Amino acid sequence: MYDVIRKKLARGETIILDGGTGTDIQRRGVPMSSSTWCAEANVSHPEVVRAVHEDYIRAGADVIIANTFATSALLFNALGRDSEMLEIDRAAVAIAKAAAKGHHVAVAGSMSTMRPVAPGSDRTLKQQEWPEAQARALFQRKADNLAAAGADFIMMEMMRDQDYSVWASEAAMATGLPVWIGISVERHGSRLTGFGREDQSLDDVARVLSGLKPEVISIMHTSPNDTDEAIDILRRHWKGPIGAYPESGYFKMPEWTFVDIIPPEELVKRSRAWKRQGVTAFGGCCGLGPEHIKALSEAFKS
Repeated sequence: MYDVIRKKLARGETIILDGGTGTDIQRRGVPMSSSTWCAEANVSHPEVVRAVHEDYIRAGADVIIANTFATSALLFNALGRDSEMLEIDRAAVAIAKAAAKGHHVAVAGSMSTMRPVAPGSDRTLKQQEWPEAQARALFQRKADNLAAAGADFIMMEMMRDQDYSVWASEAAMATGLPVWIGISVERHGSRLTGFGREDQSLDDVARVLSGLKPEVISIMHTSPNDTDEAIDILRRHWKGPIGAYPESGYFKMPEWTFVDIIPPEELVKRSRAWKRQGVTAFGGCCGLGPEHIKALSEAFKS
């Protein structure tokens, strides 16, 4: 199915991504884990995970992303659950592929650099670091497993720095699958930095990750209010296809807080502006649901 996506990219056509999978699983009543957020849902509530994917497909998504963001190689290693990560990821990809069967929809496997998160916040606990060789090996194990499970391509999500994000992205690219890199951004005063990495300027992160030459680079899990500027910074370094899929609301580990959610019509308005900046792939991240994807699909596919 990825050949269809690749042809659309080459022609500069609009691609519609799905919305926030983990947060929509939570919204449907699945308990979130205090240590692994939405990861456990793939085995405890597979029918709900599949229903989320199916709703995004019905809403018009060209791409759905398997629920493998929270099965981070670093997080599960910190918890001593390396082998379980592989089992959960295989289940997640199988669920997504079952939902996509019979539809012209590509299935991406998500990879993140998520580590343990402080309870009640969205801040990473940074007391544990991994030597580069160990981190690369952990990332490669996850990437190879996603490829073996049948993911059509790999979506790097919440990339935010010049170390772990590079190691993880290079592991994904080593599988031979197409790779999209999603950069997550937050504001510190007048500066945009990698999310949770105030020591990493977006300009530096965008420059280094652009040098890896993925198929697409997106600004994702970023406030809609900062996405415009982030796209401009990215374009200084990246001349290839660009995606935008913002978040809305607030994370207080282990749950998303659905407040101040951008209305679907406002997301469409912002996305039209991002299109004028050169964006061709649109969707939503945490807090945004099928109603947002339906609005985007109707706006850009009509």
